[in-house]
Amino acid sequence: MRKIFLSLMLSLIALPAVAAEPLVLRGMGSFHVGGRIAEVSGKETRTITRVPGGPPSKYDPNGQFMVEQMYVQYFLPQNRKSKLPLLMWHGGGLTGVSFETTPDGREGWLNMFVRKGWDVYVSDAVERGRSGFASQDIWPSEPAFLNYKDPYERFRIGQGEGSWNADPAKQRPIPGTQFPVEAYENFMKQAVPRWLSTDDAIIAAYVALVDKICPCVVLMHSQGGSFGFKVAEKRPDKFKAIVAVESASAGVIANAPALKSIPVLMLFGDHVDAHPRWAAYKKIDVTYADAIRAAGGKVDVVSLPDVGITGNSHMLMMEKNNAAIADLIDTWLVKQGMAE
Repeated sequence: MRKIFLSLMLSLIALPAVAAEPLVLRGMGSFHVGGRIAEVSGKETRTITRVPGGPPSKYDPNGQFMVEQMYVQYFLPQNRKSKLPLLMWHGGGLTGVSFETTPDGREGWLNMFVRKGWDVYVSDAVERGRSGFASQDIWPSEPAFLNYKDPYERFRIGQGEGSWNADPAKQRPIPGTQFPVEAYENFMKQAVPRWLSTDDAIIAAYVALVDKICPCVVLMHSQGGSFGFKVAEKRPDKFKAIVAVESASAGVIANAPALKSIPVLMLFGDHVDAHPRWAAYKKIDVTYADAIRAAGGKVDVVSLPDVGITGNSHMLMMEKNNAAIADLIDTWLVKQGMAE
């Protein structure tokens, strides 16, 4: 296959001091996976104007609709060092963009792991981004949205409740934070609505993805960790390693022994134990890890400050030290025999 050369796009905020070498791929592309046909009936038809000034047309909300599909894009490096693809699953209220260019214009984990020789698959979970949405006739619950200050105060970027202020001079970031606070506005442009009633559909689509392209390594962040562990319980033969980045909850304790043959890395940033919300999630994760270990499995729980990587919020893949964290993950995967 002809080599594909990708040129880096200029950031509106900043460029790295030294331009990275061009990415050389043997292939790239995208696809949708999963989904179902839902049928709506009994709704009133009406007349709408689809384009301002255009002719009116009939709009019929009845019929069959494709819903709950998931969008996936992939990047395949020319110099591959692992036969296992690396899947990246994002957190709540976000999309696969989490792993792409950082809010302040640096390379994200997608590029970094492609450079390290991994085939990388990044998805937008069901009801996020390019996976699309469904009407309230199909998803009766209302979507939940992230207001502007919520991640700043809740994701351990700022010093908790009350630390956000529209005036940058009055904001109170955590001292020494590695999150690019100057680019917080760009981060919030990534936020999307999420539904609270679609977990089963999301898990079904992830199972379909795993069935399509795995065995694989799965790197999952926040809410994606909760989904990932449940999918691993359903398809333990398809998961060869798991990297859980501040997983917001885990799987079902009774099912944890299913993961006994899957090495697991759990990563946590700074100030987790000082924040009740994140301390609670960490306790759930560690309890799940103990259940895997009790069945004979291997789980490494790493607090980044304990290994000299400090200043990290909940968004580890976006931090100014994201390359150091990516190196730690890659080194761990190599030690597990997942790559050269």
